[in-house]
Amino acid sequence: MAENKPVRHAAIIMDGNGRWAEKRLLPHLEGHRRGVEAVKKTIEASRELNIEYLTLYAFSTENWKRSQEEVDGLMNLLDEFIEANLDEFNRNNIKLAVSGRVSGLPESVGRKVARAVELTAGNTAGTLILALNYGGRAEIVDAAVKIGRKLLKNELQPEEITEELFARNLYVPGIPDPDIMIRTGGEFRLSNFLLWELSYSEIYVTEVLWPDFDKGEFIRAIEWFNRRKRRFGGR
Repeated sequence: MAENKPVRHAAIIMDGNGRWAEKRLLPHLEGHRRGVEAVKKTIEASRELNIEYLTLYAFSTENWKRSQEEVDGLMNLLDEFIEANLDEFNRNNIKLAVSGRVSGLPESVGRKVARAVELTAGNTAGTLILALNYGGRAEIVDAAVKIGRKLLKNELQPEEITEELFARNLYVPGIPDPDIMIRTGGEFRLSNFLLWELSYSEIYVTEVLWPDFDKGEFIRAIEWFNRRKRRFGGR
């Protein structure tokens, strides 16, 4: 059995901000604020580990069900994060991409995100993908709609639809599927995250709550991945 190739793409479900705050008798928003610090540490660690693509599940389509106060707080934190880190992304040659129904974000946040994506588009040292207003089922539906429109315009024939063509119509085409999906907070579910892309990803779950996730925890996850035997359906 050949050794695993190095991790090119890591995806993370950043779970546990609320529980972290509750344990400390703090409001949930403080947990999210501390979670932003963990995001910064993780981006830095991914650079040091030479991971080309890092996808972070930042806000799901289901998160709109939370209280208006919490949703507003999360949108403000996203706005602040983009504002505070845009120059650093460019200094470190990091490209920002967004996966999800971005048009559903508040207008001011959507504009700031779009501007950051535009201003970092030429960077080549690595790609940070923020999953915003993202749902795995929504992504598959939206890809099917895009393909359907091409069929109606006779730009595509049904027999031309392949897995490769379908993948080219996802939110962020042209990147490798995640090698590893990390979930913090101890829950064993995908939570509607990258349902197409995670088909053969190794899934690593840690009890560590997201605000406590740091470089050491990231390295432990990558070391675990390196011990796995990836068969991709073979023996």
